[in-house]
Amino acid sequence: MTCMRTLTCLRLITICTLVAAAGAASAHPFHGAGGGLAAGLAHPLLGLDHLLAMVAVGLWAAQLGGRWLWSVPLAFVTTMLAGGALGFLGYTLPLAEPLVASSVLILGLFIALRVRLRWMGPALVAGFALCHGLAHAAELPPGTGALAYAAGFAAATAALHALGLVLGVWMRTGNLALRLTGAPIALAGCWLLASTFV
Repeated sequence: MTCMRTLTCLRLITICTLVAAAGAASAHPFHGAGGGLAAGLAHPLLGLDHLLAMVAVGLWAAQLGGRWLWSVPLAFVTTMLAGGALGFLGYTLPLAEPLVASSVLILGLFIALRVRLRWMGPALVAGFALCHGLAHAAELPPGTGALAYAAGFAAATAALHALGLVLGVWMRTGNLALRLTGAPIALAGCWLLASTFV
């Protein structure tokens, strides 16, 4: 049963990865089409780094269980919005893209190694979220309303967290399946991190 759940989850992650990477000539293709809300919704879904990090947050929260099921994703979304607001005001973060890629690597390792930081978890995830928010803001298409764009990327992020939570809770009864899901996420994080320096 654990093997079947692992394979099913890996297939879902692979499908999401392939959809996100299909035709991706840039890090976040097509995010400017369809107005602010549509651009915001598309940004986390079409950026492989953001997509994997958001799903990984949900998986890790499911692995932690208890109040962390909601507090870890909530910490991410709220701090990401704060980072987005700072970005819209003109603040930037040096090496934002490598930090975003690092979040994928670290979250994948946390899942694979079953790291249970508990109280430090939301704080660490909030740090990652700040980087993601600043990166989202830097990709604001010209002439797009920041508020609608922020609403879009917040909604897409919450949906990806929910996907990770559902998958994580489903696999949690066989914790090995959940841990095995972290390895390909961490490997993708390594590749994404390396690609930011090429």
